[in-house]
Amino acid sequence: MRVAEALRTAGLELASHKVRSVLSCFSISIGVAAMVFTFSQIEGLHKRFQDAITLTGPGRLFVSAKWGGYVSRGLSKGLTWQDAEHIRSAMPELYMVSPVVSRGRVRLEAGDIKNDDIQAVGITPEWRLRDWVYKVRGRFLNEGDVRASARVCVVLQPGGWIKKPFWARFFPETSMQKILKHRDLLGRRIRLGDHLFTVVGILVAPPRDKDPRWFNIGFGRSGGGTIFVPITAFRQCLGSGGNPDRVNQINVDAGEESKAGLYKRRIEALLKIRHRGEPDFEIRDFREFYEGATRRIREWALAIAVIGIVAILAGGIGIMNVTLATIFSRVREIGIRRALGATRRDIVAQFLVEATLLGLLGGGAGAGLGIAAVTYLAPRADRMEQISAAHVAAAMALAAATAFLFALYPAYQAAKLDPIESLHYE
Repeated sequence: MRVAEALRTAGLELASHKVRSVLSCFSISIGVAAMVFTFSQIEGLHKRFQDAITLTGPGRLFVSAKWGGYVSRGLSKGLTWQDAEHIRSAMPELYMVSPVVSRGRVRLEAGDIKNDDIQAVGITPEWRLRDWVYKVRGRFLNEGDVRASARVCVVLQPGGWIKKPFWARFFPETSMQKILKHRDLLGRRIRLGDHLFTVVGILVAPPRDKDPRWFNIGFGRSGGGTIFVPITAFRQCLGSGGNPDRVNQINVDAGEESKAGLYKRRIEALLKIRHRGEPDFEIRDFREFYEGATRRIREWALAIAVIGIVAILAGGIGIMNVTLATIFSRVREIGIRRALGATRRDIVAQFLVEATLLGLLGGGAGAGLGIAAVTYLAPRADRMEQISAAHVAAAMALAAATAFLFALYPAYQAAKLDPIESLHYE
């Protein structure tokens, strides 16, 4: 049987039973739509993940104080910003060594503005070498500010949303967003706790729906807002009781992923000596976050893909049932074709072409539905990309292959019918 003739016959058969054909490929279309939507989600997640890796740095290490019930033996002063200085001095080739210390619920006063929920963060200029997504009004902190323990600060302005999702409407703006909408603090003197600081810069964060740091815990999400000060000024003015030199974390970047393990061991050895053998710190490799995030993406993608595949398989089962029922209504037609010279292979091909065409039609409808959903949601949803032609083709090929495979048994049964008995079938 010629392919063109088989396609023409299949088209006529499907057109003569429109309702049956639509119902047969309905599940397949839903499955293909789910697959197309999933491909879009995965593409968006992968792109944002790669952007986040570029920002964070592939050789990133996180040195943090050990919490969670750890009891100090009194041999170490804890993780301090002097530890960061020793790391920088011992390993000057490191791309970044950035100590960070923070304190919540600091009181802010600026004229008639009063806020008791400010997060004050002590940093060095190296803080901007990674995770930098901000625009600066004024200037950022510099080495002179750190050396002089200058009473200067930089205010973080949250980015808000370009297109606010419906769920974000239930969360009010932060106090800092409200303040900066009506007051320009740049160049003004403000009071943090009991000390006066001059605002030398405003960091403008990107909109939340365009922020590539989607798996990082960023600053600026505290209730009142975030203000950065030199780490030395933080030590003198905002440090809490106990050891004012303590820091929460030291961010280190080896510059290359291949060197992260080596520098992790070197930093661990250096800090063990400085802390007199007390294990009151921990060093985490960014690759741990990378592997964890990648695993979650794969698991999520697999779960959605399974739903789509189950729907496609359900459609394949429906096509098998319909094809089996069709055979019994076309026994006489099969007998006439065999009498006119059609071989068993021709009969098999006839039913396989019909089923595959049905699968392609269902796949096309599902692809159109998926593309429409992605086209509508991509500009409005976070972590979603426009779908590619290759992904659509792959989903449609899966639908056609499923229909083909599930039609093999009914087609084989049709080819086994005896031509003489088929001609006498009523």
